[in-house]
Amino acid sequence: MPINEKNIVRHELIGLQAEIVESTDEKKQGLKGKIIDETKKMLLLRTEKGEKSTEKAINTFRITLPDGKKVDVNGKLLLGRPEERIKKKFPQKWDTI
Repeated sequence: MPINEKNIVRHELIGLQAEIVESTDEKKQGLKGKIIDETKKMLLLRTEKGEKSTEKAINTFRITLPDGKKVDVNGKLLLGRPEERIKKKFPQKWDTI
């Protein structure tokens, strides 16, 4: 099943572009880059200034899908490994931009 705005939290995020649009850590606000790795609680982004890791739970990410659509996703919905997120039930709490 191709990744889209309705199933993004159940998909692999590696390779997608992401920007932090809201964060409890002011230093992370506006950070953007390509997602190059993902752990249970962290995302690793390749930015213009090198690789930066950030916690999922404290951020809202604007993720660009392969078709160019942008989706804002609360990082708390991304907690867990991709293989674990497939099994979870989620209310839709992300918005297409």
